[in-house]
Parts: sequence; C-alpha cells; structure tokens
Amino acid sequence: MLNSYQELNISTGESFSVSDVTEKASNIVTESGVLEGMVVVTSMHTTCALSVNENEERLFDDIRNFFLKIAPPDELYKHNDLHLRVNIPPDEPENAHSHLIAMMLGNSETLVVHNGKLMLGRYQSILLLEMDGPRERTLAVQVFGIK
Repeated sequence: MLNSYQELNISTGESFSVSDVTEKASNIVTESGVLEGMVVVTSMHTTCALSVNENEERLFDDIRNFFLKIAPPDELYKHNDLHLRVNIPPDEPENAHSHLIAMMLGNSETLVVHNGKLMLGRYQSILLLEMDGPRERTLAVQVFGIK
C-alpha cells in the first residue's frame, strides 16, 4: 500500500471566489505513484469549502448569489459580536456567514484514482470556494492505494 501526503497553498481572490485546484491535485496523484486507490483533498480552514462541480464563470456567479441569499454577510450573527468573544486577534473579521456557507458545502472531497489518474467526469473539477477572502489557504492532499 502506497501513501503520499502533500499540502497545497492557494492564494484566493475576492471575498467570495472560486478557484479550480484540479490540476494541482492531479499532479500530486501522478507524483504519488498510486495506480489504483483514492485521493482525499481537505481544506484546513473553516471559512472556505471544497466541491466537485463545473468550472464555469457564470455558474460561479450563481453559486455566489445562491449562498449569499441563504447566509447574507449583513445579517446579525452572534459570532460577529467580536467585543463579546475572548482571545481573538485584533484583525478578526466579521465572517459568521462564511462559516455557515462552508458548513453547508463541506471541507473535503474523496475521489477515485484509476490507472494512475484522478477520475473526474467530463465537466467535473475540484473547486475551492472562498467565502472570507482574499486569503492564503492550505489544502491537505492524501493519496493512498497500490501500484
């Protein structure tokens, strides 16, 4: 059984943005030498998420609009009462909506590796959804399987 772990560092864009990380994850799969197995991609953060979906700009606008209607940034959230929280850094943002959206989407994706390649459908990409950017984000990528 082969096992390979790497971290990806991603610079995200605006406050709500989508980044395609498929190529980077695929390169890690190739480098691992695993021919048959699985890859798990996990966000190391609580205000961004991962999803397998189509890499298409107009869809990104729809995703952004959909989630910001469900959890609007200007809503009153207890998490945003920064003066009532303890041990927070002075630059802590009001980002409760980001946490809520990330919880709905999830922070990891598990995908099949077959014949040494990441298996995705024709229109599928691994997308990092940023809800609290711009930020530096870290993704943990674990590949395991056999040669």
